Amino acid sequence: MAIERPLDALSEARNKTVMVELKNGKTIRGTLLAFDIHLNLVMDNAEELEGGELSRKLGKILIRGDTVLMIAPSE
Repeated sequence: MAIERPLDALSEARNKTVMVELKNGKTIRGTLLAFDIHLNLVMDNAEELEGGELSRKLGKILIRGDTVLMIAPSE
């Protein structure tokens, strides 16, 4: 599938592990389950990272889109 729009890239990352950086400086890693056009994200097996190390496990979470700074799919 060709990636022509930003949401196409996010669709490719569905059901895969992604890293999400938030505006408050926190980093969340987990499996992207769903998203919408506002970048509200539903993630499973989410973990909060500090300095690249696991800080705490969060489980299934919803991240509000206006707090998202960056989403990076894992290789």
